[in-house]
Amino acid sequence: MRILAIESSAVTASVAILEDDTLVAEYTINHKMTHSQTLLPMIDEIFSMVQLKPDDVDVIAVSKGPGSFTGLRIGAATGKGIALALDKKMVAVPTLAAMAYNLYGDSRYICPVMDARRKHLYSGIYTFDGDRLITVRDVNLESYDELAEELAGLDGQVVLVGDGVDVAGDVLKEQLGDKCVLAPAHIKTQRAGSVA
Repeated sequence: MRILAIESSAVTASVAILEDDTLVAEYTINHKMTHSQTLLPMIDEIFSMVQLKPDDVDVIAVSKGPGSFTGLRIGAATGKGIALALDKKMVAVPTLAAMAYNLYGDSRYICPVMDARRKHLYSGIYTFDGDRLITVRDVNLESYDELAEELAGLDGQVVLVGDGVDVAGDVLKEQLGDKCVLAPAHIKTQRAGSVA
């Protein structure tokens, strides 16, 4: 099965092609251009680079949020346009669960955090049981302090991933100490490969 994945829930724009268990290509931009400017050219370029046509995919996977309303709308409209034009199936993937896949197989708790502004975060808590993602706590909107209190009650180390790390990482690290680890830059942001 070949999947075209689109991630547009935040500033990061990302597209990927996954074939069975192989990430064939991924193109990610974390810059100030809007998704309406970037997504279609990125999709066109990624297909050209791997010598495929859009009709060669079986499914279009799109991140469904939480996140930027405009970004999500652009990603969904792009995916839906491609799916309808090519008579392909489309699936919506929860953004925070997809972000947990950036740390696939990690035995620690994974807490994706997205900046919701005004010192609040969208967050979830996940862990892996072998290759299966387990939802400890689904999507929630809470203050930095509320999240820190919740994470302090877990019985293991927590890895924070997402753009919320940029705004709240220091605060959470200060409150949680060694219990909290911040994901490195190369796996911190949303990725279409994880959506796929």
